[in-house]
Amino acid sequence: MRGLYYEQFQQLPYVTTLPDPTPSPAGVVLKVEAAGLCRSDWHGWMGHDPDITLPHVPGHELAGTVVAAGRQVERYRGGEDVTVPFVCGCGSCEQCRSGNQQVCERQFQPGFTAWGAFAEYVAIDYADENLVALPESMTFETAASLGCRFVTAFRGVVDQGRVQPGMWVAVHGCGGVGLSAVMIAVAAGARVIAVDINDDALETAVGFGAEVRINGRETQDVPEAIREITGGGAALSLDALGSPTTAVQSILSLRIRGTHIQIGLLLAQEGTPPIPMAPVVSRELRILGSHGMQAHRYPALLGMIQSGRVAADQLFRRRISLDEAGTALAEMNEFRHTGVSIINRF
Repeated sequence: MRGLYYEQFQQLPYVTTLPDPTPSPAGVVLKVEAAGLCRSDWHGWMGHDPDITLPHVPGHELAGTVVAAGRQVERYRGGEDVTVPFVCGCGSCEQCRSGNQQVCERQFQPGFTAWGAFAEYVAIDYADENLVALPESMTFETAASLGCRFVTAFRGVVDQGRVQPGMWVAVHGCGGVGLSAVMIAVAAGARVIAVDINDDALETAVGFGAEVRINGRETQDVPEAIREITGGGAALSLDALGSPTTAVQSILSLRIRGTHIQIGLLLAQEGTPPIPMAPVVSRELRILGSHGMQAHRYPALLGMIQSGRVAADQLFRRRISLDEAGTALAEMNEFRHTGVSIINRF
């Protein structure tokens, strides 16, 4: 098969011929029809993820068709169109038994713990536990775009953030995950403030329903601006970028007993930012993480999309080939593009 491959971190990935994968006893092999390009893939390529063993094939946002199944797989035999969470639960550990497969103790992550989907084929373990059948009306491109952005945003806004109609929600960082969070919060009836330093990203967020936009480069005190707009602070604030600045600004943007959700990954050298703990204590703030989403929660998100309340296709900005993906991956930290880049030609 053709696959995008690197042998050293920060080495420009290149397309080469690799062995076709075979399914594990509990796994399947998918023919990849679409794969999303995500900043998490860039973090992995930079060497920030300890789960990656070199050499490596990246890619964790995917959709495709089952072409082979292991002997223990019961629900899939071949020909099914599916997607998969980027965190796959084993199905038997304590967290999986409690329904929290997104923090499985033995999790399988395509593109991180194993070779990923920037290739013609990809092997997925724990298939019965994790594969999500696609609605007939959903394209592979739309399904692939859900993988890390919409599902992480959905869990952050809906499950962890407990969004309610009329609630003020601040989204710090309007890349793919941030814009997904804007769309989901608006669909839930929230009033959304979009924060970024890129006017194009902010304009896109307003187009997706954000009520207020704040350019962080042009605003001297972002938290104070949010507190003034909302009359005391946001009830829910999310750092969808992942930096010490956006994390702290998000926490300081909250009203009393508000909730901060950390979605964006912080760079290795910035992974332990100073937290303004005094307001956390005095205002009884909640600080939570959001790490993917379980397969059994997909129907709620798919329902939002099928009803038209969330127009996932509007996030598409570029469709590229596998041969273009190596350069596109290496350039991700330059933030040249808003929205989602999809690999749809292998």
